[in-house]
Amino acid sequence: MTSFWLEHAVINGSIRAGLRVDETAGLITSVGEQSAQPGDTTLFGLTLPGIANGHSHAFHRALRGRTHARGGDFWAWREQMYAVAAGLDAQHYYALATAFYAELLLAGYTAVGEFHYLHRDPTTVMADAVIAAAKDAGIRLTLLDTLYRHGGRDAEGNALAPSSEQQLFISDVDGWLARHDSLVFTGAARRGAAIHSLRAVDPTDVTRVVEATGDEPLHAHVSEQPAENRQVEAAFGRSPVALLRHAGALGPRFTAVHATHLTPGDITELAGSFVCICPTTERDLGDGIGPSRALHAAGSRLTLGSDSHAVIDLFEEMRAVELDERLATQERGHWTAAELLTAATRHDSLQWDDAGSIAVGNRADLVTIATDRVRTAGTGADEQTAVFAAVAEDVTQVLVDGRVVFREGDREQLGRDLDDVIARIWT
Repeated sequence: MTSFWLEHAVINGSIRAGLRVDETAGLITSVGEQSAQPGDTTLFGLTLPGIANGHSHAFHRALRGRTHARGGDFWAWREQMYAVAAGLDAQHYYALATAFYAELLLAGYTAVGEFHYLHRDPTTVMADAVIAAAKDAGIRLTLLDTLYRHGGRDAEGNALAPSSEQQLFISDVDGWLARHDSLVFTGAARRGAAIHSLRAVDPTDVTRVVEATGDEPLHAHVSEQPAENRQVEAAFGRSPVALLRHAGALGPRFTAVHATHLTPGDITELAGSFVCICPTTERDLGDGIGPSRALHAAGSRLTLGSDSHAVIDLFEEMRAVELDERLATQERGHWTAAELLTAATRHDSLQWDDAGSIAVGNRADLVTIATDRVRTAGTGADEQTAVFAAVAEDVTQVLVDGRVVFREGDREQLGRDLDDVIARIWT
């Protein structure tokens, strides 16, 4: 058993001071207001539950800082993404993903949903590299194995043949199902499924995936771009959300990623499903501002992801949801700090239901931020500090299942590791 004394902590959305937390075999066995005892590990500052990154493409980390020179839009950025994918084999991907998952940990993320569509069919070698990387880095993983059939759609909605660069992503449904069933998981990892988008699959494909994957988490890119909506409408006469509903995908295991360009009917249809907003990526790509508050009011459950990893800062993702709404409406006060913390810490879209809160029986995932830094000094050790003042570099220690996976001081070595592996990919 290990005991921790927390100077301040977030418990069920409120702040408690002077908490003692006991952990055995990775699970919290007691939580109570008590003075520190000899032998306790003291966590000064503000301690949060572990944070879930609901949407990640690990190989996109190699694009940071390299995709801005020529401007353009999502579609121009995509061509650069294809170039990185083409240069990766399993060995390079393992090295990149291991360093990248360590970067997530030092920012306070303790779980990640990896939307995985970079394959070397018919083998699982690339998925195996991601699973091994997560295990070695120490982060909890839900591998969202992704079906990606078409190269996109034209303006009339016709499916396009994959380009040579897209061949790394492409599977037919039977091949995808065979590979999906053959995945082997080790460590704190589990399997989920994903549909790339209604640009890349047909509604009949969605139905087969829904029927074949039981109660696994199911994710899909949804209405990220207006062009996507136009193409899908031209092909099938319905919005992507309506097609997903008709195929049986929507519901408590489904996550709509982005959901940026929705009709009022789409918003209503997504009640009961998760919606994963990725603010730093959506603004980096010029995608637009999604109707996060309207979705929440209609009954969707908000989660957050860093997607293309233009920024790795969970605090920035949280406050961006509120600040983007302010820009869109020219009004303040759409989301409370407590609501945004709930979105950041919920793990149920990845089916880690025993994580994301400091409570007896839950996993001992603890993220501590300093409250005496230049940014956080004088703000008060509360949820407002976490959401509206802190940045990733204020994280001082991270535990997953009671085990320290990041201590302050690890950043310099990780920077060298990332620089080395990304330089090798680009050369």
